[in-house]
Amino acid sequence: MAKLKFGTAGIPHSAKKRSSQEGIKRVAELGLGCMELEFVRSVRMTEKTAEKVRTVAKDLGVDLTAHAPYYVNLNSVEQEKIVASKERIVKAAKIGWLAGAESVTFHAAFYHNDEHKKVFQNVKKHLYDIKETLDREGIEIDLRPETTGSPSQFGTVEEIVKLSQEIPGVLPCIDFSHIFTRSLGQKNTYEAFSFYLDYVSKYLGKDALSRMHIHLSGIEYGPKGERQHLKLKDSEINYRAIIQALVDYRVGGWVICESPNLEDDALLLYQTYQEFSASQ
Repeated sequence: MAKLKFGTAGIPHSAKKRSSQEGIKRVAELGLGCMELEFVRSVRMTEKTAEKVRTVAKDLGVDLTAHAPYYVNLNSVEQEKIVASKERIVKAAKIGWLAGAESVTFHAAFYHNDEHKKVFQNVKKHLYDIKETLDREGIEIDLRPETTGSPSQFGTVEEIVKLSQEIPGVLPCIDFSHIFTRSLGQKNTYEAFSFYLDYVSKYLGKDALSRMHIHLSGIEYGPKGERQHLKLKDSEINYRAIIQALVDYRVGGWVICESPNLEDDALLLYQTYQEFSASQ
């Protein structure tokens, strides 16, 4: 069975200090297996610090992923915002890779009033440029556009999988909480979640299921989709059905918990995974 690791989106609240190194140490102490480096405001980590982070993570056997800044829109009408967005993704990828991260995720774009097909082509063009830049610099990290939680944002599962088919080195980041909120709570069953695992396997191959980057948390939605993250037990999301599907489809990779109580819900997800795995 493929190995699925669970961890926190950023430094656990119970870490001794607010540093990535201390966060990794606390993740290991908790018995979790991964942590996401959260560059969501900006990429402030230096190359020197990234190398120290890599050493700590490797020594403790903790896998790392990274999240690029939120301020990304590869469909902006303003060229300077496109350039800045690409630079932010490249910088997050570079520092993440230096720190040992195997995958970097980001929210790719907004639709605005454009046709969805046009937005797809714009995002595809700019992701090609980003990938070429990373290749030239020898940076080997998965580029993972994330499924998004609002109908105004580019990022359906179908769009992200299609990008992954067409651009080498691009793979999905599947946020099950966003699938739930984007559907306004309608996609919240084992069958619904399994459908998307089938979809990834069908169009990207079974190997894609063995190396997935997943986000999962409690979440609140409204008429326009995602509102805010919640603790799992305060949310309607059927996280047990998601974990059951991940076990049944023998998914490997990383599950990053973005709940406000971070390590508590990450541990709850891991314990649920162990419960269902024991019956396989």
